This record gives sequence, structure tokens and C-alpha cells, in this order.
Amino acid sequence: MPPRPVRTASTVALLLATLAALTACGDTGGLRGAGPTPTAISPDKLWPGLPPVSSPAFEIGEVNTEVIKGIAVPGDDIREVDPVAIVRKEVTASPGDYGSDSPYHETGSRMAECGEGAGKGRCPVLQPYYRDLTGDGRDDLTLGFRQLPGKLTAVRVYTVDKHRLTQVMAWEDAMSGVELAGRSVIIRSPSEVAGYEYRLQWTWDRQQKAMLLTHDEMLRTGPRKKTPSPTPTSAPPPSPSPSASGR
Repeated sequence: MPPRPVRTASTVALLLATLAALTACGDTGGLRGAGPTPTAISPDKLWPGLPPVSSPAFEIGEVNTEVIKGIAVPGDDIREVDPVAIVRKEVTASPGDYGSDSPYHETGSRMAECGEGAGKGRCPVLQPYYRDLTGDGRDDLTLGFRQLPGKLTAVRVYTVDKHRLTQVMAWEDAMSGVELAGRSVIIRSPSEVAGYEYRLQWTWDRQQKAMLLTHDEMLRTGPRKKTPSPTPTSAPPPSPSPSASGR
């Protein structure tokens, strides 16, 4: 073992002088305190006497899966499935929603204009997106279609399970944006509160084999927009200058 270095009095004096010089020069780039740490407060459990329950009072549709019958998946490749055919299957199976006298009758009628494919012309089916959301190494399908008349958009996610096309997520809302991130689908919707929006996130769950709603929150998007002051009407507007009228 090598001998320990010996700190003599002269060495200590030199170190102290160097430290004083560095301190006089200002910030040395070392650690700096961030102020007092707030005291940790444990959560307060409310109403501990409430009786336990085993099921929710209202059905939220946490697990939403459905095998789409009548649509084949050649080679288990979801890219070989026509997105228009999938939406047409749903529209046909729901005459109460898309029939001539139904809330979204325009969607039903405009399905006939999808001859060029999804995302083309007046077809209500939007451009499809493909990404592996289930983690099995194969692409899954995220598609949307407009529910007309109105401002709602339907979003669906499909995967291939046991050689069958399976819907693993469905949602309809007025949407300001849709994103894919990792194993999640994120939907942003406008809020009634100015300067805020809803952010809902569905994430693939291996146990349920479905996209589960894992986050539901309201986020601030920016400052509240002020209503512009009305223009006074007591005085007539100024007449245009000759240079402006001559342009």
C-alpha cells in the first residue's frame, strides 16, 4: 500500500489561500443551495368508514375490444386490409347512427365517395397510420373518420389477433389533435374553459389485450384570450386619404 500524503502546515496555508482567491472571484461553478425544502405531507384518507365496493356504479368502457367479422387479413398483414372497408363495415352495422334519418347520415352517404381510397376527396375516412402499438413486432392500424354532419371524429385502433382483425380501442369526440407516442394514442380535445384542453391517453395493456384509458387530464394551453373592446360608434370613421384610394 502506498504511503499516505503528509499535509504540512505550509501545504494547508497554501490551500486556504487558493480557496480564498477562488471565493473572491465569484461563482466557482459548484453546487448551490436551492433554498429550504418543503415539508413532505402525506395524503389524508377521507371517509375511512365508507363500505367497500367490488364494481363501479357506471360503465366507462375500460376494455373495448371487438373482432371484426367478414374482413380477412391476408398473411396477417394489417396493411393489406382496406381502411375504407373497415369503416364501411361499421357504418353498415349501425343504421341507427348512419342511416338516412340518423345523427351521422352524411357520413353514411359520403362513404360512396371513397372510391379513390381513404383520405382522398370527400371520403370521410381519414388517412390511416401504421405503427406497432402492441409490441408484437407487427404494425397495427390507427384510423379515423369524420362523423358528419358535425365536428366529431371517430378514432379506432385495430390489431391482428389469431389471424382475425380486432378492434382494441374506439373513441369519438371533437378533437384538436391526435398523436401516437410509444404504445399510446393521445387525443386532445377543446375544453369549455378558455385556455385549457382535455388530454386523454390510451396505452396498450398486455393483460387485457386492449388499449386502456390510462390518463385523463385537463391541461393549460395558453393565456386566456381577451375579448377586444368594441370600437366607439359616436364618431364617423375617418375618410380614406387620396394616396390610399388611388392604389
